[in-house]
Amino acid sequence: MTYRTKVLPQASGELFLTDGGLETDLIFNRGVEIREFAAHTLLSSAAGRHALAEYFRGFLSLARECGTGFILDAPTWKAHGHWAQDLGASESELHAANLEAVNFIATLRDEFVGNKGPVVLNAVIGPKGDAYAPETLLNAAEAEEYHAQQIGWLVDSEVEMVSALTFTQAEEATGIVKAAHKADLPIVVSFTVETDGRLPTGQPLGEAIQEVDAATRQAASYFMINCAHPEHFLDAITDESWTRRIKGLRCNASRCSHAELDAAEELDAGNPRELASLYRALVARMPWINVLGGCCGTDLRHVSAIVNAFNSDDAMAS
Repeated sequence: MTYRTKVLPQASGELFLTDGGLETDLIFNRGVEIREFAAHTLLSSAAGRHALAEYFRGFLSLARECGTGFILDAPTWKAHGHWAQDLGASESELHAANLEAVNFIATLRDEFVGNKGPVVLNAVIGPKGDAYAPETLLNAAEAEEYHAQQIGWLVDSEVEMVSALTFTQAEEATGIVKAAHKADLPIVVSFTVETDGRLPTGQPLGEAIQEVDAATRQAASYFMINCAHPEHFLDAITDESWTRRIKGLRCNASRCSHAELDAAEELDAGNPRELASLYRALVARMPWINVLGGCCGTDLRHVSAIVNAFNSDDAMAS
C-alpha cells in the first residue's frame, strides 16, 4: 500500500486552490466533447489528454503565481460502476481508468514541482446516480459497499486523498467516509445543495454534516459545499459548531437551480468579480475556510478573481 500521511497539507490553514468547472469549461468554452460527461474518457486520446493538461496547467500556473497550494483532481468523478453501462466499460476498464487518471495528474504535478505551495493529488468520486436529482436513496451500508470498489482501485495509486464530490445524501456520504476510513485514505465530503440551502433530499446542510460526523466519529478530514451559487446557502450558514467543519467552497457561477442548469443549452458563466465578492463575504464569516475553487460554469477567470479577492489587503482586513 502506498504510504500517505493522514494529515493533509491543507490542514495547515494556508490557502489552497482547486480548479473550476472542468466539464463545463471544456465543453462550452473549448469545444471539447466529453462522452457521457465523464472526463476520464478524454484520457484515451492524445487530443483529450492535451485538452485536460492545458486546462489544469492554467490553474497550476495560477497557484504558482500566487504562491498557494493546489488540490489537483484526477478526472475520476464518473469512473465507477454505476456508469459502466452508459460508458460501455467493463469493471477492469474502469479500474484501469482510475489508475491512469491518477498517473496523469501525478505527471502534471511533476511539471510544477517548483511551486511554493504543495500540490495535493486528489481523486474525485461522484455519487451513485445523478448529482442533481438522485434516482434512489442509499443507506450507509449500501453506500459503503458500493464506493469501496472505486476506493479499492485508488488506494494503491499515488493519490493522497479522495473527495466525495456533489454528494446529495447524508447516508451515502456516511458510507463512502467509512469505506475510505477502512482503506486508510483521507476523504473530504462536498455536498450539493439546492436554492434553499438544503440537500436535494430536503435535509438541512447542518443536519447532514452532523449526521455524517456522528456516524463516522468525524472521520472525514473536512467538508465542502459545491455545485451551488453562494446566495443559495448563505442563509444556511449559522454560528454553530458544524460550520467549522466546512473548509472549502466550489460554487457555481450561475444563480440558476439545478433543474434549470440541467435544461440549459448555453453556459451561464455569471460574473467572475461578483462571484469573488461573494466568496470574500463568506470567508469573512468563516475565516477557517482555506480551500477555494469553482464548479459548474466557472473557469480560470473565476478562480483568478477569487484568489485575488482573498489575497487583497481589504479582504484580509474584513
